Amino acid sequence: MHSEWIERVLDNIEKVIVGKRDIAELSMTALLAGGHVLLEDVPGVGKTMLVRALATSIGAKFKRIQFTPDLLPSDVSGVSIYNPQTMQFEFRPGPLIGNIVLADEINRTSPKTQAALLEGMEEASITVDGTTIQLPEPFFVMATQNPVEYEGTYPLPEAQLDRFIFKLKMGYPTKQQEMELLKRAERQTPIEKIDAILTVDELLELQRNVREVTVDDTIVSYIVDCADATRHHESVSLGVSPRGSMALMKACQAYAFIKGRTFVLPDDVQYLASFAFSHRMILRPEAKYEGIDAEEIVSRILERQPVPVMRRSTTL
Repeated sequence: MHSEWIERVLDNIEKVIVGKRDIAELSMTALLAGGHVLLEDVPGVGKTMLVRALATSIGAKFKRIQFTPDLLPSDVSGVSIYNPQTMQFEFRPGPLIGNIVLADEINRTSPKTQAALLEGMEEASITVDGTTIQLPEPFFVMATQNPVEYEGTYPLPEAQLDRFIFKLKMGYPTKQQEMELLKRAERQTPIEKIDAILTVDELLELQRNVREVTVDDTIVSYIVDCADATRHHESVSLGVSPRGSMALMKACQAYAFIKGRTFVLPDDVQYLASFAFSHRMILRPEAKYEGIDAEEIVSRILERQPVPVMRRSTTL
């Protein structure tokens, strides 16, 4: 039943986003793992539509924050307003208080406002006028950003990037995919055709089941060795933190669950490592000059690391 739910959600998203099932699957993996996703790509390739399709497929409270240079932190978290009739301050919640939150073009706003999102992503709570307010469950942020080379963008600080379980790139569609997309949008917007597949309670149940997926000690050691290798790589000045290792392990549990398994395989680690590690690494200037990127370094590390041999009892 659980695998059927997930397949229906992915099919739903494909009605809107053509040819990006792998990105939809990775987004669903992050959601089930309790993490957050950063989508980075040029404008117009479907980042926002992907988030809307995922949110629509889940009968949860959907909120959208359109980040602009003049956006204030209170515009994100909410503000207390004095009510002269009751002679008390009343809290007016901001768009951050929702289940599925689309943080659109997050790098177009100032670092101060970006930081307002940080507490909610890390602590599942926000602080307004000294009062801590718990965010609803589930709480999932999908942020989009344009490449930092574009005008009017503020690069996200390392502490903010570390809060995203994955950083994904959509990429341009093929000619056939783009033609299919145009045909679908000829008479009706595809997002209008999809309905909710999951309820909030069903999603929370899936998240609980993900935590029951077995991660063998050999897999844990493999993840830690890969993370440690980034900290000693000659082209890296700041490697993956223990939070990054934890993020990859949780992602592997969710991905194995989506694939119908109750255990994690080394293949899961190899597939997800680049999405979970690359944005957490800071490269040395000379590596950038040589055209080396973080994804390439992660790939090289995976090639060098011995692949663990699973014990028979784990795979039965």
